[in-house]
Amino acid sequence: MPAAPGGPRLLLRRLREAMAEPVGPQARLDRIVVLIASNMVAEVCSVYVLRDDGNLELFATEGLNREAVHLTTMRAGEGLVGLIAATAEPLSLSDAQSHPAFSYRPETGEEVYHAFLGVPLLRAGNTLGVLVVQNRTYRVYSEEEIEALQTTAMVLAEMIASGELQALSPGTVSASRRALSQCGVALADGVGLGHVVLHEPRIVVRNLIAENVEREVSRLDTAIAEVRSAIDDLVERGDVAGAGEHREVLETVRMFAHDQGWLRRMREAVLSGLTAEAAVERVQSDNRARMLRQSDPYLRERLHDLDDLANRLLRQLVGREGIGPSAMPENAILVARSMGPAALLDYDRSRLRGVVLEEGGPTSHIAIVARALGIPAVGEVANATALVESGDGIIVDGGTGEVQIRPGPEIEAAYAEKARLRARRQEQYRSLRDVPAVTRDGVAVALQLNAGLIVDLSHLAETGAQGVGLFRTELQFMVAERMPSAAEQQILYETVFDAVGDLPVTIRTLDIGGDKVLPYMKALEEENPALGWRAIRIGLDRPGLLRMQLRALLKAARGRPLKIMFPMVATVDEFVQAKRIVEREKAHLTRHGYPLPSECRLGVMVEVPSLLFQMDEIAAEADFLSVGSNDLMQFLFAVDRENRQVANRFDPLSAAALRAFRLIAERANAAGTPATVCGEIGGRPLEAMALIGLGFRALSMSPASIGPIKAMVLGIDAGAVAEFLDRELARNRDGASLRPALAAFAEEHGVPI
Repeated sequence: MPAAPGGPRLLLRRLREAMAEPVGPQARLDRIVVLIASNMVAEVCSVYVLRDDGNLELFATEGLNREAVHLTTMRAGEGLVGLIAATAEPLSLSDAQSHPAFSYRPETGEEVYHAFLGVPLLRAGNTLGVLVVQNRTYRVYSEEEIEALQTTAMVLAEMIASGELQALSPGTVSASRRALSQCGVALADGVGLGHVVLHEPRIVVRNLIAENVEREVSRLDTAIAEVRSAIDDLVERGDVAGAGEHREVLETVRMFAHDQGWLRRMREAVLSGLTAEAAVERVQSDNRARMLRQSDPYLRERLHDLDDLANRLLRQLVGREGIGPSAMPENAILVARSMGPAALLDYDRSRLRGVVLEEGGPTSHIAIVARALGIPAVGEVANATALVESGDGIIVDGGTGEVQIRPGPEIEAAYAEKARLRARRQEQYRSLRDVPAVTRDGVAVALQLNAGLIVDLSHLAETGAQGVGLFRTELQFMVAERMPSAAEQQILYETVFDAVGDLPVTIRTLDIGGDKVLPYMKALEEENPALGWRAIRIGLDRPGLLRMQLRALLKAARGRPLKIMFPMVATVDEFVQAKRIVEREKAHLTRHGYPLPSECRLGVMVEVPSLLFQMDEIAAEADFLSVGSNDLMQFLFAVDRENRQVANRFDPLSAAALRAFRLIAERANAAGTPATVCGEIGGRPLEAMALIGLGFRALSMSPASIGPIKAMVLGIDAGAVAEFLDRELARNRDGASLRPALAAFAEEHGVPI
């Protein structure tokens, strides 16, 4: 088969010369496709560029009809070129027209060409276009040719990203300088106004081809050693006060720095002829392209830690430091594609006013650290880094998930006033800290916290919460590089008991599976992981894991009251089995002379709809119930709450949902079994008002929600809300949401919602 006569090194040198010529962008691109075709011994070379509207446009070709340039377009996923753009994977075919994705475009004249090789134009994992070579013969392109075309694609991707091609087609124009409003996912509450600081502005790797492979391997190994040492120093420094869990987050970053698969792929790339920095960029970009197409949110979030390390490695190789305090404005808003927690701790937090991320959900490591530091943060803001430039004015609303880019004076003034009002409201809420949460007609409502980290427990005193209604134990497991031992678990639980003092705390046993995959456990391939092997099902099938956690809890309580809650219980029998395991562990500790808790109450999280038809039995068997409204709603309505296409198709204030909640409250109250709502709706004033009207007398929520919920409780008459709901539910026949009616009721009665 033909071989590239000059090799990638000669081609890159010629490409650099072509890009330096004083000609227009179209002439330069036309020259580039000729050079690539000649070097690859190809009869056709074409460049397709991804436009802002999501379509791919033919920008230059050697071999196809020139009249098709800027005329031929296709959607991502359409045709072979669209398939490459959608998958971000190279595609090599000896007979392109026999492939089911082949799309015939008569204006190009490509029907006479059979052999096809296309590679994505990737920049930092994002697909910017597709580079294609074709031949008339039915031939197979070699691995060396695919590698050479991918290396060439790296150079073209930089040309596209530079904006040089914008004048050639209006569809390629990037975000203008106009004001933009974007909406993402709220990660950490608060409002921040400031100016954009791009997190680690991308290092452009210009030297791609290694002159001395052995030297490049040595440079890579040295840089890896330096980065590992820096991470070790960061872990030992311990910037976050009281940071037992935060230290484990950073330990996970350190684990990635020693991942042998990642290091092997970079060394292999160097041995193929790339420089050390080009090898890092290639592996990083390939990883991103694959991981961004993963549906598992946990896997996507773990990519952030790997990205952080790759960026550190690139800086080490090119000798560039990160942004220092002197380079940051006084009111910096970090904007990043993604960040690892270690990267956030590198910044001067006295100047940091907020964080905006293209990726990262509420359970990501970066969100955990941002909340601990009190920095407003918003995640999942699409294309954020491409929409801003360093120094742009920007506003972050970590409560609503809104981001205002280059806001006008009116918007800026409105958010500045919102920040002032929020500060005043927070002061008002703080003034309610010691006021009992009692309705106007004398109904006491217990307001408790949801927590998962030791740092969350510091909010007990500042909010006046009456305890912890839900302590999630899985976070300790998710941020560790290995399964925490029984002794390590016991230390955590002892710290929890010490932090809450005499206040009650409900500790939920390990709720893993579904989207919560432990990095050191083999993930199961399940069609519907949310409905699969998770939570109590794992505990009962692997009793050793559950017993170890229960023993650690029982030891940690040591004469103090203990409340244990089991998640994802679907039948009464499952709860009975779990109770037997607790009794066996208590008997074991008694035999060995360990002090037991002063009392041990066992409860069930009501989140599987099957329990709605066993309420009398489960209420009689359990010491308490906690309603996990998040999962209960998604299971009840068959709606994946992580799926944006359907997540808003149901309302927890719909008649069906409210009747389900009323059933739980009525049966629990009839049995004398305390019932708490610990899902997200308990922290939203309008929904919380409805829950109180339905009969719930305990709600658990995030720390930021305590103040607003207490203000609402103090402003309502529980009996009037109950009567209103009874009337509305009795006449509701179409299952419509009661949200508008409840909002009108609250306004009419002066309830702060």
